[in-house]
Amino acid sequence: MRTIVIIPARYASTRFPGKALKKLSIGGGRYKSLIQLSWESANKIKSVKEIFIATDDKRIQVEAEAFGAKVIMTSVNCINGTERCAEAIDKINFDGDLVINFQGDAPLTPSWFVEDLIEVFKDANTQIATPVLRLDLMALKAFRLDRSNNRVGGTTVVFDTDCNALYFSKEIIPYFDEKRFMKGEGSSIFHHVGVYAYRPNILLNYKTWEASNLELSEGLEQLRFLENKCSVKCVLVDGKGREFWELNNPEDVPRIEKVINEGMG
Repeated sequence: MRTIVIIPARYASTRFPGKALKKLSIGGGRYKSLIQLSWESANKIKSVKEIFIATDDKRIQVEAEAFGAKVIMTSVNCINGTERCAEAIDKINFDGDLVINFQGDAPLTPSWFVEDLIEVFKDANTQIATPVLRLDLMALKAFRLDRSNNRVGGTTVVFDTDCNALYFSKEIIPYFDEKRFMKGEGSSIFHHVGVYAYRPNILLNYKTWEASNLELSEGLEQLRFLENKCSVKCVLVDGKGREFWELNNPEDVPRIEKVINEGMG
């Protein structure tokens, strides 16, 4: 399959303005921007034809071109990354098979998360896919710490027996008692990893639909697919002992830097 990666990036992040250009320590007194670290992670994915950064901001364009990325300038009217990806493939007249939306704030995303997504598209019925990670106790506590401090952080998801998403939320769903970990039970809470793979036609359809009620309520772009009766395949991925977290808030910077400096980013 002819696959491209698009990294949507904007400057005016609601929770962390200028986040894409935030410099993170990579050890030895060296720093790289968040967008560069995410682009470098995307470059580790196998079988990808091209990688683009899609943005509406000249500062991000200058930064991206300085480290060698290809940039597609998009409209300021895109309200989320999926709309930005849709506009980007329209601009380059992409005629391939698959588009990967790789988050510009998730440099800890392992390449195999995306490679596992690509695999499920061998099924012609798959239109959209996204990775999910089963929460361990440490990750669950991190989610709850964000909530207790009134921070909007990671996203959780529930899905049916065919692994089609039922709902995504910024709340922790479903309810799970930590005591069950002590009994040796695995968590029934899944962390939604904000990477998406789309067939181009469904991505182009997305931008013709108005923002949905649930999408606006949760601030989660993927809910527009569900409200328009499109199945989103959840792909259970293996962290292989690596810590995964997105840079959602300024408080996440030390956590991301720690993983990078331990050589696991």
